[in-house]
Amino acid sequence: MSDHTRAQAHSHLRHPHTKAEAPDDFAVQIADSIESFVLAVTEVAKGDEPGSAISLLLLEVSQLLLAGGRLGAIEDVLPEDRFEPDTGPEPDGVELRERLAELLAPIDVYHEVFDPYGPPARPNAFRISDDLAGVVSELQHGLTHYREGRVSEALWWWQFSYLSNWGSTCSAVLRALQSLIAHVRLDSPIGAAVEGADTDDDGLTDEQLEQQAGDLMAAELGM
Repeated sequence: MSDHTRAQAHSHLRHPHTKAEAPDDFAVQIADSIESFVLAVTEVAKGDEPGSAISLLLLEVSQLLLAGGRLGAIEDVLPEDRFEPDTGPEPDGVELRERLAELLAPIDVYHEVFDPYGPPARPNAFRISDDLAGVVSELQHGLTHYREGRVSEALWWWQFSYLSNWGSTCSAVLRALQSLIAHVRLDSPIGAAVEGADTDDDGLTDEQLEQQAGDLMAAELGM
C-alpha cells in the first residue's frame, strides 16, 4: 500500500482499538483462520482431490468470511506506525491462479453485480480463480506483518482490506459456489451467461459451458 493510500485510510480510522477479547487472543484467532484459508486453497489448487474441490472451497470461503465479519464488527484498528513498514518482495500468485483456473475451468467464470447499493448496473464477469488468488495474496501480506511481530499492523491491514476488497470478493465467490451446489442439489440446470457479458472468450458456447458445469458438479457430489 502506498504512503498516500495509508494516510488516507488513517484519516478514517481515528478511534482507539477496543474489543471484548484480549488483543493477543483475538489476533491469534484471526491469524489462525487466515493461515488456514491460505493453506487450504493452496492444497485444493494442487488438484490432488478434484472431486471435492468445490465443497472444500465453499467451506473455506465461508470460514474466512466469519473471520472477516469479526474484523468488520470491531472498533477501528490503528497500527503503531503511521506508514506501513516494508514487507519485502511478495509472491505474485500467478502459479496459484493458473492451477485454480485449470481445476475450475468449466465453472470458473461467474457473473456478479459489484455493489448492490450502487446505481443499477449490468452484471460483470469474474473468475473464481482470479478472485481466490487475489484474496490469498492480500491475506499473505498481513501474515507477513503478523509473523514478524507487527500484530496491530497485521490486524489493521486485514480489517482495511476486508472492508475495501476481499470481503466483497469472497462474498461474490461464496454466492457462486453456493449457486453451483444448489443447482445440482435442486436438479436445476445452470442458465446461460448473461447476454453481452464477457467470458474471456474461452471458446465454449453457453450450452457447452452449462453442460460441462453440470457434469462437473454431478461428479463433485457423487451423482
